[in-house]
Amino acid sequence: MGLKRSRNGATAFDIANYALMAFICFITLYPVWYVVVNSLNDSMDAMRGGIYWWPRQFSLDSYAAVFLNGGIRTAFAVTIAKTIVGTAVSVFFTAMVAYSFSRRDLVGRRSYMTFGMITMFFGGGLIPTYLLIRNIGLLDHFLVYVIPAMFSFFNLIIMATFFKELPEALEEAARIDGANDLLLFVRIVLPVSMPVIATIALYNGVGQWNDYFTGMIYINNPELQPIQTYLYRVIAGSGSNQMAASAAGVVAQTVTSQSIKLATMVVTTLPIVLAYPFLQKYFVKGLMIGSIKG
Repeated sequence: MGLKRSRNGATAFDIANYALMAFICFITLYPVWYVVVNSLNDSMDAMRGGIYWWPRQFSLDSYAAVFLNGGIRTAFAVTIAKTIVGTAVSVFFTAMVAYSFSRRDLVGRRSYMTFGMITMFFGGGLIPTYLLIRNIGLLDHFLVYVIPAMFSFFNLIIMATFFKELPEALEEAARIDGANDLLLFVRIVLPVSMPVIATIALYNGVGQWNDYFTGMIYINNPELQPIQTYLYRVIAGSGSNQMAASAAGVVAQTVTSQSIKLATMVVTTLPIVLAYPFLQKYFVKGLMIGSIKG
């Protein structure tokens, strides 16, 4: 016996499902909305509490205090630089290795795949990794954001699966024209692999932007800390008071450490939040690429 439908064709299950999804969306999005609303309210008035849906006294003083701080501008520059450089290097290096893995004539391919799969589930731990980073001279160095993130075996699997699906006629035609492996990879494989390259670039870009742990563990120089590490230290309370104290003029008298924290959270997360809706289709496509066998 089928479920009874309402006049518009929706079953009781559909209505319950919609209600559940609406509730999940609300409890997911409301904390973000709460932070934004309180960051846009006058700091002194916000101390009274009771602000839940709309700013009671609209003010941008907290944001002015954030942007008057030179540290956050430097952190933004570091984050943009490491996202661009780290993503480009990682995608190119991973693509080269993935192309090798996609070749059926690669000697020892099964052994390499086995060793690579082990690294996906087991790691050396933080202390050995820190000692390695220190011994190769990457502490307090910009390249600590680039070199350790050059390769991901998970991304390799996605790219190698895509490369296997490329027509063999492309390679044969290039071989006839005298192309070697490097020329074949750069001039033929990469141009026709833009969907998977864009997918992996987005994986790496979002990961680089959101990474705070690397800066927290391996960077002591404030000139090299990324925006997410800066946000972590502000939320932890080690930076918000200094930012409030460094705000110029009337701004310094109208902001609090709490309002600085909220405004910094919004400023640091807004770029990736705005970009994600436009990038989501590539994430879904990347998962599909990695799940299809050629």
